[in-house]
Amino acid sequence: MTERVRLGGMALANGVLVHGPRAWACAIRTSTGEVKVVARRKRFRAADVRNPILRGPARLAEVFALLPQVKRALPEAELPMERPRVLASMAGSAVVLRGLRASGIRPLARELITGLLSVAPAALALRGGDLAAYHGAEHMSIGGYEHGGARPKEHERCGSHLLAPMLITTAIGNVATEGVPARFRPAAKVVAAVGSIAASVEVFGWMTRNPRHPVSRALAKPGHELQHRFGTRAPTPEQLEVAEAALQACLELEE
Repeated sequence: MTERVRLGGMALANGVLVHGPRAWACAIRTSTGEVKVVARRKRFRAADVRNPILRGPARLAEVFALLPQVKRALPEAELPMERPRVLASMAGSAVVLRGLRASGIRPLARELITGLLSVAPAALALRGGDLAAYHGAEHMSIGGYEHGGARPKEHERCGSHLLAPMLITTAIGNVATEGVPARFRPAAKVVAAVGSIAASVEVFGWMTRNPRHPVSRALAKPGHELQHRFGTRAPTPEQLEVAEAALQACLELEE
C-alpha cells in the first residue's frame, strides 16, 4: 500500500483549506456557484522542526503563516475569525477573562475556567452559516483518503482534541508563574506559554498513536464531543466536492 501523506486542514465559511508537510491547497465555492482552487508550496515547513520543545509552537506558527498567503492567493476565501460576531465575542471574552484573573478564585480553578471561556470565540465561529458543514467535509475527505473509505464527519486528529491537554498544561503553567518574582514574571509567562503549547502537541501526538489507552480516550473525550455536537455538521454533496477539490490539489503538489 502506498504511504499516505500526513494531512491537516481548516474549514472556512465558504470552503476548505488542506495542507501537508510541503504544500497547501484551498478550495472555495463562490457566490455564483463556481469552485475556485489555489495550491502553493509552503514557505515555512513545521515538519522540518524535530526539536520536541519547538515543533509544537512551529506547527501553530505554520498555520498562522498560511492564512495571509491564502487570502492573498484567494481573496474570496472567508476565514472563520473575520465574522463580526466572532470578533465581538473575542473582545467580550478578553474583558471577562481579565476580570476573572483579578478575582479571588483559587488559582487552578480560575485558570481552568478562563481556559474554557477562551474557547468561546471558536465555538461561536462554528455556529450558523456553513462553517460547521465545511468542517465535516474537511474531516470526511481527509479521513477517506487516509483510511481508504467513507468516514464520519468527526476526525481523530481534529484540533479540538487539543482542548483538554491545552487546558491542563496552560493552567499548570500559569499557576507556576505566580510564584515567580514580579520582575521575572513576564519572561516566565512567555516560557510557560511556549512550554504549554509544546507539551500539549506532544501529548496530542501520543494520543493519536495510542487511541485505545484509557488516558488517551479521557483526554480526547471533550474535544470529540465539541466537534460531534457543535463543531461539525453533515455536509452537502456540493460542500464535499469543494473539500475533495482542495484535497486533490494539495496531494498533487505533495506527491
